Amino acid sequence: MYLEIVTPEASLVQGEVESLTVPGMDGEFQMLNNHAAIVSSLGKGIVAFSGNPEFMPAFKDRFTQKDGKWLLPISSGTVQMVDNKVIVLAD
Repeated sequence: MYLEIVTPEASLVQGEVESLTVPGMDGEFQMLNNHAAIVSSLGKGIVAFSGNPEFMPAFKDRFTQKDGKWLLPISSGTVQMVDNKVIVLAD
């Protein structure tokens, strides 16, 4: 599936990933390829994904890597998945 993470400053990352875990308002949840269409608010927590997407060089230092997953802390946001394209709007 295709992932794009956008903040008010810039698009941080975009490209193909295998899985994405986000901090939903009622707990974290994971999305995989062919997930049903969804729009959800996000709470404070960690956005985690596995894969090798393209990072914008000026913002790669916001991400850490652990156990083969890339991690990005956020304070809030929104996620939308439609037709194997996921967009995370994060603060």
